[in-house]
Amino acid sequence: MVVVLCNCPPEEASPLARSLVESGLAACVNIVPGVTSVYLWKGELCEDGESTLLIKTTTDRVEELSDRIRALHSYEVPEILVLGVDVSLSDRRYVDWVKLSTRRA
Repeated sequence: MVVVLCNCPPEEASPLARSLVESGLAACVNIVPGVTSVYLWKGELCEDGESTLLIKTTTDRVEELSDRIRALHSYEVPEILVLGVDVSLSDRRYVDWVKLSTRRA
């Protein structure tokens, strides 16, 4: 199990999250609104309002999930950060639910 972090424009957050869950690529996506990101892009200092997506999925779905994010995201280089989860310390029922929810048909 992993958690994928992805920031996006606020208007893209819900459609992107719904697409990931409806397709079985993610078990759950939390949308954290009101994030301000400060970053350098092509030599320019930028500051933008974004939403952060906390995407719960399994390791074997990450590649396809990442492809879907790239296809739907408006950024040239979307943030896709994959964070490992210590399943031995996590609630077993939740981990099992994530596995079941993202199982390939």
